[in-house]
Amino acid sequence: MKVTINGPADLQARAGQKLATGEWHTMEMARIKQFADATDDHQWIHVDEERARRESPFGKPVAHGYLTLSLTAGALFELVDLQGFALAINYGSNKVRYPAPLGAGERYRITIALGEVKEVAGGFLEAIFVNSVEIEGQSKPACAAEVVVRLRPA
Repeated sequence: MKVTINGPADLQARAGQKLATGEWHTMEMARIKQFADATDDHQWIHVDEERARRESPFGKPVAHGYLTLSLTAGALFELVDLQGFALAINYGSNKVRYPAPLGAGERYRITIALGEVKEVAGGFLEAIFVNSVEIEGQSKPACAAEVVVRLRPA
């Protein structure tokens, strides 16, 4: 369910709160291969389905860590409607971890919480969005990441 944040005061008031949880999606093998082509990372644990089933400790191909992290970029705007801001800029990531592999064919969803919000130079607010890429049926997420977004009020 999409949550609407109405401007700077509302953003600051929501610091420390869970914001939204996305729908379940399936990590398709085609997406893993497209990411491998886009990044030139064709390591066999990602793209060689037969070898991954035979030799990988995961028993199947797994998504690249950076692919898993990249899922959070679109999810922010899919799950959070940022009203009252003229601009939102991805400023980077703080802590990023990959506690569990996201295998081809597995279902995942993204949860977003809001961490610290502070004023920074240039009239921007800096917000830390705490993302988790959950894997259906597993206790550990595929990715846990603090994503830093700078927002200019409208």
